Amino acid sequence: MATVSAMTPAKTGFREILSRPAVGLAVAILYVVVAVLFVFMLDRRSLWYPLASLVIAPIFLLSPLVVASLSMPRIARIVLLVVMFAVVMPVVGISNPPYLELAVQISIFAGLALGLNIVVGFAGLLDLGYVAFFAVGAYLWGMATSPSETIFTENAWTVSYWASNPDLSPLAAGFVAFVQSGAFFFVMFIGIAAAGLVGVLLGLPVLRLRGDYLAIVTLGFGEVIRIFARNLDSPINFTNGAQGLRNIAAPPLPGFYISFTESIASVLGLRVDNPAVLAKQLLFYTIGLVLLFVIILVCFRLKDSVIGRAWTAIREDEIAAIAMGVPLVRMKLLAFASGAAFAGAIGVLYAAKQTFIDPQSFILLQSITILAMVIVGGMGNVKGVVLGAMIITLVELHTLPNLSLQLNALRNAGQLNIPTQLDPAKYQPLVFGFVLVLMMLFRPAGLLPEKSRRLELMERNEDDELPKEEPISDAVLVDGSVPQE
Repeated sequence: MATVSAMTPAKTGFREILSRPAVGLAVAILYVVVAVLFVFMLDRRSLWYPLASLVIAPIFLLSPLVVASLSMPRIARIVLLVVMFAVVMPVVGISNPPYLELAVQISIFAGLALGLNIVVGFAGLLDLGYVAFFAVGAYLWGMATSPSETIFTENAWTVSYWASNPDLSPLAAGFVAFVQSGAFFFVMFIGIAAAGLVGVLLGLPVLRLRGDYLAIVTLGFGEVIRIFARNLDSPINFTNGAQGLRNIAAPPLPGFYISFTESIASVLGLRVDNPAVLAKQLLFYTIGLVLLFVIILVCFRLKDSVIGRAWTAIREDEIAAIAMGVPLVRMKLLAFASGAAFAGAIGVLYAAKQTFIDPQSFILLQSITILAMVIVGGMGNVKGVVLGAMIITLVELHTLPNLSLQLNALRNAGQLNIPTQLDPAKYQPLVFGFVLVLMMLFRPAGLLPEKSRRLELMERNEDDELPKEEPISDAVLVDGSVPQE
């Protein structure tokens, strides 16, 4: 009996080649090496430096996501990521400080986007006042360290007061230094608890609201917190009102960071006049990276837990979730509190890095920007939200400013004659709106959508494409025949 095989040999595609672990590892190493070489080849004296940096910076800063997405042995991926974060990023940051600043900002906004993703992506609760929780953590650290004339400085409650007291004994001074070094993380834990409590207070009055009504209430809550911070300078001055809190202290800088910065600068042949400034940026990079790693780990654990499945059930259908025994009130409050706690921790880091905060630092546009990161990346997908945060942060803090610098350089060189009103940095809201419109048209689920949301959109599109059947007439004649049209 002869058998005829109708199957044709499968063609080896590009994706199948990349799925091989050895090939994926080789591609990842090659990508990182080429990206680093491009960074070191940049010439700041060139007329086209802003444009070259505009292209090379995203290639380099997105390299961790490229490494994480390629197929390779798990140990190799961990080792490569550790080398990138612990060695490559700091070395590149010392040689090119704006890239280190971008890395810190990406870690801050990625942490905020992941916190909002818990509320919006996991539980399906639209929150437009998320920046309020961010403000809680920032103002806590600001009030604890700023020399502005608030009730904290008047009563000597600030962290730095006792360290400047010359009457302290050596033993007391050592104890104060120890307390001051740990005060940043202590206040961060307080910020997590305080922001979580504020999240619960927000969740209580909006438990029965959904959709647009929930968005309007949370938007109002965010504005209330901002106005509250602006007016809380009388009769007792807590926040210094519209003047803001200045000279906010940074966490103590270990000597290792300064020596490491000086060593790398000498190896690269760079002249660093003030290594403490770069070392402080490295410290913020380390804290932001560790905090982001903890938030990502917690998000993955929550998503695959009983709590995460309860949030998914609430997002899909609240009535069905209640019928299946999901505690709706408790799960909604937990979602608000979890997302708010992440924002509180990031707020402490943000205030320490910026050294100045005021009510205008926490406007509605900040909440919309963070929400855009979640939408662009893919609601509910942790990796997608991180990607969205990186893209939006690069567009806001790198792409548009560098494009403006390039146009100004060409204008000053006499090679381009365009009016100054066409500065791309002035049209950031327009760019965000344009990006969101394109996303809704072509990638409504985001760049890296969650599997369930992607399948849901595919089923919806298939239902829309099905041909509509002609309605069947129910009219019959007396003899039982159907009338002819």
